[in-house]
Amino acid sequence: MKILVPIDFSERSQKALQVADKFAQLFDGTITPFYSHLPISELDEPYALGMSSKMYQNFENLEEKLNSRVKEVAESYVAKNRLEEPNIVLGNPAEGIIDASEKFDYIIMSSHGRTGFSRFLLGSVAEKVLRLAHTPVMVVENESDVGEFKKILVTTDFSDNAAEAYPYAINIAEKSGGNIDLVHVLSFEQFDEDEKDLSLRKIREERLKLLEKEHFGRISDQMSNQVIVSKDSVHEAIFHHIENNDYDLIVMATVGRTGLNYLMMGSTTANTVRHVKTAVLSVNPKKN
Repeated sequence: MKILVPIDFSERSQKALQVADKFAQLFDGTITPFYSHLPISELDEPYALGMSSKMYQNFENLEEKLNSRVKEVAESYVAKNRLEEPNIVLGNPAEGIIDASEKFDYIIMSSHGRTGFSRFLLGSVAEKVLRLAHTPVMVVENESDVGEFKKILVTTDFSDNAAEAYPYAINIAEKSGGNIDLVHVLSFEQFDEDEKDLSLRKIREERLKLLEKEHFGRISDQMSNQVIVSKDSVHEAIFHHIENNDYDLIVMATVGRTGLNYLMMGSTTANTVRHVKTAVLSVNPKKN
């Protein structure tokens, strides 16, 4: 397994390295740290290397120093036998991550690198990667405690898109020996008043059992399933469920919405990532 870990020298990206090391150990994988340099930008003050602004804009001279710095940081959190040479690129971070990720099995990254105004700008990097990368993306927060990846939440809406995420959850559960909670949210926010009949719950419960048998049969002794009935939106119901349960990892599919519709409505996965402290593994089912 090959894992790409974007970093920006912040504590949050260091957390991504720590989680990646645990994940790589589980799968006997390798980790490649990734750093993208944005030249002539207030977002990239030379805080990391203590260099002048002029020197900082000369990428050819800077690349060697950045490579050394990235390697130094990565070696503090990743076992050397699992660590590959850093990938240093020039340009837009989200685009660089997405392009580089085509050669990797997973991306593990933090949701935000810095605070204040620059956090507002840089926070969008994770969301762009979430909806545009076809490599599965694990997003972690400083508070994320992945443990040994033994308690996993998998969400489903019974769609083909949702099914794309199941094999990843199964693979992790098999490697960790952990358990999967398969959850479907029946949100009455989605229905008109005359459709809000709780008999729907029994129909969904039966469907969920069939889905578990079809897709998760080989780890049936590690499975449980639940239909959550809620007046809230799907992502709010998931958030409340997570608050009351101590998960190591949430596995979800995302439809990868783009454009104004995405910015106005968001997606269940993106909203979950924004609001939970638990690590989230997002699988984008769209194919180029």
